[in-house]
This record gives sequence, C-alpha cells and structure tokens, in this order.
Amino acid sequence: MDKEQDEIQFLGFFGIFKESFTLVSALKKIFFQITAVMIVPLSFIYLAHIEISDIIFTDILRDEYILDRIQEGTQTYDKISDVLSSEWTAFWFFKIAYFIFFLILALLSTSAVVYTIACIYTSKDISFKKVISVVPKVWKRLMVTFLWSFLILFAYNILTLSILVLWLIMMGPRGFGLFGALLLTLMYMAGFVYITVIYHLASVVSVLEDVHGLEAIIKSKGLIKGKLGISAIIFMLLNTLFFGIQTGFEYFVVLGYGGGFSGRVGYGIVFVLLLAILMLLGLTVQTIIYLICKSYHHENIDKSSLSDHLEDFHGEYVPLKSKDVQLESFHV
Repeated sequence: MDKEQDEIQFLGFFGIFKESFTLVSALKKIFFQITAVMIVPLSFIYLAHIEISDIIFTDILRDEYILDRIQEGTQTYDKISDVLSSEWTAFWFFKIAYFIFFLILALLSTSAVVYTIACIYTSKDISFKKVISVVPKVWKRLMVTFLWSFLILFAYNILTLSILVLWLIMMGPRGFGLFGALLLTLMYMAGFVYITVIYHLASVVSVLEDVHGLEAIIKSKGLIKGKLGISAIIFMLLNTLFFGIQTGFEYFVVLGYGGGFSGRVGYGIVFVLLLAILMLLGLTVQTIIYLICKSYHHENIDKSSLSDHLEDFHGEYVPLKSKDVQLESFHV
C-alpha cells in the first residue's frame, strides 16, 4: 500500500484499481503462481463447461426433436428414449461435477489472494509454498460463509419469485400489473447486487477475522455502510466485463465464428487468460474494499497483531480476532 491506513478510506474508483495493480506488482511472482495454479484452471473449467454443456444439450434437443416425430411403443422410439435419458443423466452429473470443482477452486483462489495481500500489508515474508500450506485451512471457513450466502440468496430468489407470480396473477400482465412487475424486477436486481457485494466482503472477513458464516455476513453488512455505492459500481463493472468475456467465448468458440479448429482453440486460450486476469483483479479489489471499509469505520488493523495471527503456528491457521482491531498506519 502506498497510503496511510487512515487515508485509504478516501480512495475513489480509480484509486481502488491503482492500489490493486500496486499490490499485484509488489509480488508478481507469487501472484503469477497463484494465477497459474488456481485461477487459470478455474477460468478454464468455467469456460469449458459452457462448451461441453452446449454440446450435450444440442444432442438432447436433437433427440427430443426426433422423438416427437416417432410413434410411441415402437422399437426406435424406445431406443431413442433410452439414449435421451442417458444424455439427461450425463448432463446433470456433469453440471454437479462442474459446480463442485468450480466452487473448490474459487474458494481456494479467494483464500490465496486475500492471504497473500494480508502478508504484503503486514510486510511478512511470503512464499507460494506457505500460501499453499495455509489456504486449505482458510478454505473451510470460506465454505461455511458461502453456504450461508447461498441459502440467503436462494431464499431471496424464492421469495421474490413468489411475490412476482402472485402480483401477476392478481393484477395481470398488462398495464399497471406489468409496470409493477418491472418495478419488482428492478428492486430484485438492486437487492441481488447488495447481497452479492456483502458476500464478497464477507469472504475477506472470513479469511482475516475470527468470524465466518452468518457472523461474517453480518459483520460485512455493517462494514459496507458508507461504501456501498462505490462497491456496487465496481461490482457491476467487473460483472459487465465478465459477461463480455463469456459472450465473446460463446460467439467465437461455442458458435464457431472464430474460424476452424485452430482458430477456436486460439480464441479459447485468449478468453481463458482474460478471464483469469479479471478474476485476479476482482479478488484483489474486494480485499482493497475491505481495507477501505475498515478505515472508513475507524476499525484499522494493527499490523503486528495481524502478522501474528497470519502465522502458521504448529500447522494451525489463526485468524485475526476482533480485539486486535486498533488504529495503526501501514505501508507496503
């Protein structure tokens, strides 16, 4: 960091990205290793699942189309029906396996980046080997926080959908009913961004403090006050870039507009690397936002206390405790 901790709260939109690039530049080698070992595979899995899902689902649609035009009870109908059942089974097994591997790599990547930035922040000696040794312990805390966030978001989606359906049933899909449905949709989107921003901040809290799960979410809800606007803007920007990379991959690779096989492979590599860079940037930014929120609420962290708690003492990862939150300036 190139600013005093009591000044970091004043970082604006461009300042946050500047600090993020500064942090990554401070330890290029370790961040490159983290990206190569965790984030690039994460990006590859995400984009590859789009391609594989498209292939499997195309086969399913083709067989359903054929099945609709064959008389039931015939041998051909039964054969295609069995093939279709196998394809649906393969599709859902693939989706489940993808979700598990993606989640594990995402949480490991988050743990690695946040821990590394904390070490930079405390001027601790850090190596990739040490990051790898600590990350699995931090990962367990992040999993609990993710599960709570997932449950909250799931309940939020169910509640919003129920209200929207009831509204359309009572008011109809025209006139005032349609206007109300659009208003509910906008409110839902705002709530979705709010919950997601809190979850990202809670992920950092789970790594650096002694709370995780629902406690980390409640903690991050308090921390984000006063910085919600800029956090939401950055979140939407990063997600717009994410959507742009995904759309480009679907256009040039999945749909084949990138040319022949070699062209599609080339575009695929480019989009995997772009997505990996974006993910690294996103993880770094969310850690910077955590530090900004701590500074804004005058909960600045004592460097020496954080350094002690980051030590891998007898193989046990010990997170920062609330009592260790004190006023302290820092540099990197």
